[in-house]
Amino acid sequence: MINHESNVIEYTYTDQHAVPDDVSEPLKPDYAINQLLSQFTGGIDPVAYSLAFTDWFIHLLLSLGKQQALLDLTLTNASATNTHVDEAASDNRLTGAEWQPWPYALYRQNYLALRQWWQLATRDVPGVEKHHIDMVNFSVRQWLEALSPANYLFTNPKVIQKTMESAGANLVKGTDNLLEDIQQQYLNESDEVSQDRYKVGENIAVTPGQVVFKNNLLELIQYSPTTDEVCAEPVLVVPAWIMKYYILDLSPHNSLVKFLVDKGHTVFMISWKNPQHEDHNVGLMDYLKHGLGEAIEAVQKRVPDQRINGVGYCLGGTLLAMAAAWLEREKRSPFCALTLLAAQTDFSDAGDLRLFIDESQLSMLEAVMAKNGYLPKESMAGTFVMLRANYLLWARWVKEYLLGERQHPNDLLTWNKDATRMPARMHAEYLRQCYLHNSLASGQLMVDDKPIALADIQVPLFVVGTAKDHVAPWQSVYKINLLIDKDITFLLTNGGHNAGIISEPGHPHRVYQISTRKEDGTYLPPQAWLDEVPMKEGSWWPEWQQWLEARSGAMVPAREVEPVKPFPAAPGEYVLAQ
Repeated sequence: MINHESNVIEYTYTDQHAVPDDVSEPLKPDYAINQLLSQFTGGIDPVAYSLAFTDWFIHLLLSLGKQQALLDLTLTNASATNTHVDEAASDNRLTGAEWQPWPYALYRQNYLALRQWWQLATRDVPGVEKHHIDMVNFSVRQWLEALSPANYLFTNPKVIQKTMESAGANLVKGTDNLLEDIQQQYLNESDEVSQDRYKVGENIAVTPGQVVFKNNLLELIQYSPTTDEVCAEPVLVVPAWIMKYYILDLSPHNSLVKFLVDKGHTVFMISWKNPQHEDHNVGLMDYLKHGLGEAIEAVQKRVPDQRINGVGYCLGGTLLAMAAAWLEREKRSPFCALTLLAAQTDFSDAGDLRLFIDESQLSMLEAVMAKNGYLPKESMAGTFVMLRANYLLWARWVKEYLLGERQHPNDLLTWNKDATRMPARMHAEYLRQCYLHNSLASGQLMVDDKPIALADIQVPLFVVGTAKDHVAPWQSVYKINLLIDKDITFLLTNGGHNAGIISEPGHPHRVYQISTRKEDGTYLPPQAWLDEVPMKEGSWWPEWQQWLEARSGAMVPAREVEPVKPFPAAPGEYVLAQ
């Protein structure tokens, strides 16, 4: 509960699986062992992966048909042409003409043959549990991506050519880049060039506004209008608490907030607090009821007698869907429409992130979080790098350390480095409730000891998926069509989890597909939807804004935002906390 006079949140929510305030004596050795193991494994539970590989290997030994297929592939690849093995290629760095001459063609041919062999060996082995085969396949993929000849000095023709042309200057510069990054990562020395170019409140997150509400979980920002009239219904944006909110308010030219304000919307933004050790006992229900719930109440006080357009991004969208179902159950929903941006509500097919989540791995994670009271930002960043190692790790390795070419800082990269933490209790509950048990989709998530159901939501939805999303795969986002029987407009845009959402008008090479399933409409499976819905060029933002406008009432005089003491102006204080 919240003491409004002192503005202090007293947390009373409990869960048998959550990280305890004080680890009991019998559990302390177990926690200590897991914490020690995590230092050598990067937080990955060796027991879980040992079980997965044992399951796979024993069943592979028992599968004579799979062994025969592997033998046939080995013999075929021994005499195959490059064209045949190219079918296994997924590293586009190996497709250039420079890979055709000897010996680079040989490196490439052998690598692709090895990749093809292991892909066959780690897929469709009879009898292996699906979670285990996915873990094995993911692990082997990480190993294979590390072995790509594109990653090494003497096997990458581009690096060899650059070294010869520059007399080794690229390697000298690459070494300097590596040392700079080590200093920044391990010695906590700041990236002065990037910070001088982009700074929160100076040239990013600069849309004018005012913090109008604050508690120990969030600050609520109301943005100043730029039009004489605004839509009657305000827009409340709920970002994920694993990110700083200003990804939606980057530079003025690509700020989603500024885009909405300039189109005549009253916009409110939640800025989540970056948790510290004392926040370790904050739970998922606290984020729902005392975070988003109190933000909704604050918006209603600022804009009385009006419904709210709710907008949620990533985990913020999941939380928004929870809140909508909860408030519908209580007969006090404030929403007139919901927008979910790259947000999952059914986690049964949530992509590679599920590979890190089972009882064994969660036990290790809880032990690791018990040490500091939160999930360190480095752990989350490392997980995302593993999901896209070829692009986020190895391509950068070659570009910056072998070719000696620094990636120029931009607003999105600056935001990406500005990572956040997550409270131990909340993160453990979120992973168990959503990923492990899929409680939200199955109607088993309990709020006030009663279940909530997404089917209770009674407003139209606009749902956005991104084609290259490794965090919330679009097919998983699309599953909301099976959970809610209301008008759902689904839009699929190119790009990934972040870049696909930041798709301002004028951004080159943007395309999207969009269609609406009416309340009594027929469900289309994801692949059928992809095949049938026509492609459009350009940013999807105007299409979405028109959808919002169509569900708004009459225009009203713009709502000016005056200073609210003792709260600061936008971007607020929480976003600056490290």
